[in-house]
Amino acid sequence: MEDLQVMVTLFVIVIVGYILRRLDYLGGDFDKKLSSLIIDVSCPMLILSSVMGDRLPDRNLILPLLGVGFSTYIILCFVAVLAPRLISRDTAERGMIGFAVMFANVGFIGYPIVASIFNSQAIFYAALLNMPGTLFIFTIGVMLVKGEFSCEAFSWKLFLTPMMIASYIAAIIVAFDIHVPEAIGKPVSLLGSITVPGSLMVIGSSLAGIKFGNMFSDVKVYAATLLRLVIIPLALYALFRVCGVNELVNEINTVVIAMPTAAFGVMFCMKYNRDEKMMTEITFMTTVLSVITIPLLHVFIQSLK
Repeated sequence: MEDLQVMVTLFVIVIVGYILRRLDYLGGDFDKKLSSLIIDVSCPMLILSSVMGDRLPDRNLILPLLGVGFSTYIILCFVAVLAPRLISRDTAERGMIGFAVMFANVGFIGYPIVASIFNSQAIFYAALLNMPGTLFIFTIGVMLVKGEFSCEAFSWKLFLTPMMIASYIAAIIVAFDIHVPEAIGKPVSLLGSITVPGSLMVIGSSLAGIKFGNMFSDVKVYAATLLRLVIIPLALYALFRVCGVNELVNEINTVVIAMPTAAFGVMFCMKYNRDEKMMTEITFMTTVLSVITIPLLHVFIQSLK
C-alpha cells in the first residue's frame, strides 16, 4: 500500500535524526534553533504552499470542512482535559498527554498520507480541516505543554504567530480564488519542504537521549498511544457519520486525526524549556505504530461502505 510506504519513508528520516545525534551533528542548542526555524518559518510556508496549486477546493465543501474541523477540535479539547486525568496523577504529565491525544502530526505526515490515499487535491481539504488545529495548537497546545492551561495564560498574541498569520492568508487565497504566481509559489514551496525532514530529524535527535527500556515499560505511553491512533479517530468517524457529514469530508478528517502525535509537542518542550521525555516517548511510539494503524484504519472504513 502506498500510504504504508509513505509512513515507512518518514520513519526512516526519524532514524536518520537519531543517528545524526549519535554522531554529534544534532543536539543541544542546534535542535532548539532548528525547532524555532521550523515553527516560525518553514511550517508557515508549508501551509501557504498547500493553497498555491493550480486548483482550489470545491467551494461547496469549504464550509462543511471548516465546520467539521472546528467541531473536531472542540471535542478534542474536552478529551485533552479529561482523559489524562484517568492516565496520570502528575500535573505536568497530564499536560503532555493532553497535547499528545489532541494534536496529530498533520502538517508533517498527514498531508503526504492524505495525498497517497485520496489525491493531491485532497491536501487542500486536509489543510482546511486542520486550520482550526493550527489555531488550537498555538493557543491551547502551548498552554498544555507549559502547564498553564487557564484563562490567565491566554494571550491574544498567540493569534499573531507566523503559523496563524499563514493560516489567515491561506484562508483568503481559498475564499477569493486567488491564483498565486509561480514566481512566488515556488520559493514558498521550497521553504515549506524543509518542514518534514527537519521536524522528523528533531524527533529522532531527541530520541537519542531516551532509555528505550523505560519507554516500553511505561503504561501511560501505551494508553496515550491507543487514544491517539485508534479510539479517537474511530469515535469521531462514528459520530460524524451519525450526524450525516459528507462521507469524503468524514474520511479525510478521520485519516487526518489518525496521524501520530504532532512533532510540535517535542519542539514546544524545547522552546519553552519543559522536560520533553514523555512527549518524545509518545511521539515516537505513535509514529512507529501508525505505520500499521493508519492503513488498517483506512481499510476498515472502506469496509463500512
